[in-house]
Amino acid sequence: MIIDTHAHLDVEDFKTDLPEVVRRAHEAGVGKIFLPAIDLKSVDSVLAVCRQFPDTCWPMIGLQPEEVRDDWREVLAAMHQRILLSLRQKAEGTVLPGETVVAIGEVGLDFYWSREYERQQLAAFEEAVKWSVETRLPLMIHCRKAQNELLRVMRAYERELPGGVFHCFTGNRKEAEAFLRFDRFVLGIGGVSTFKSSHLREDLPAAVPLDRIVLETDSPYMAPVPHRGQRNESAFIVEVMRTLAACYAVDEAAIARQTNENVRRVFGVEI
Repeated sequence: MIIDTHAHLDVEDFKTDLPEVVRRAHEAGVGKIFLPAIDLKSVDSVLAVCRQFPDTCWPMIGLQPEEVRDDWREVLAAMHQRILLSLRQKAEGTVLPGETVVAIGEVGLDFYWSREYERQQLAAFEEAVKWSVETRLPLMIHCRKAQNELLRVMRAYERELPGGVFHCFTGNRKEAEAFLRFDRFVLGIGGVSTFKSSHLREDLPAAVPLDRIVLETDSPYMAPVPHRGQRNESAFIVEVMRTLAACYAVDEAAIARQTNENVRRVFGVEI
């Protein structure tokens, strides 16, 4: 069994064939899939998918930085209540199948296109970091063109943070080392690692031990070779596993075992 730690199975791309997508994931050996909310509306759509496939899909709740606007406080207040409700029900043993929130995400900073909402993004991300400290849930972090700012926010809480994932890592060795200074965090590696132009196949073995990696697809985006250009789906994660096995010079079973153990350690749940 392998685990896809980041897939947007609730989006329109999967509206017509989601059961087949989940079936293909199972056939490929994918046993668990983690789904991130990105805004308030998607909290409901993520939970709906997880209720439909409660043995496979696990929800995460957060405000994705590209979705941050002037109403971020109201959005976060509503999300916080949903997270606390899940934790309370879990503690009471009354949580419904598919509603156990396993992480705060996806959250972070993204200044790739614009810095129009930079102040709001920084404040919203710091609030999510505080939630992680409060709830002991890990963070699922989105970071694009904002590494220095993001790490600056996190350093104030470094000793208190329970851990998390730097999602969709595509950086170089220096950037990997900067992220991994947070010793309870791991890098999420997906389809980009299979691209011909990617330097990850050289940089990861040189700078990142296997106990600091988890697998992800970010479906329906960034499908790996040989599916590049297609809609990505969780079954394609086997191509990422094969790529990592080749570049670390280990067998695929070793990648599966270690990344599964990393998921258990970071997310703190038996899966």
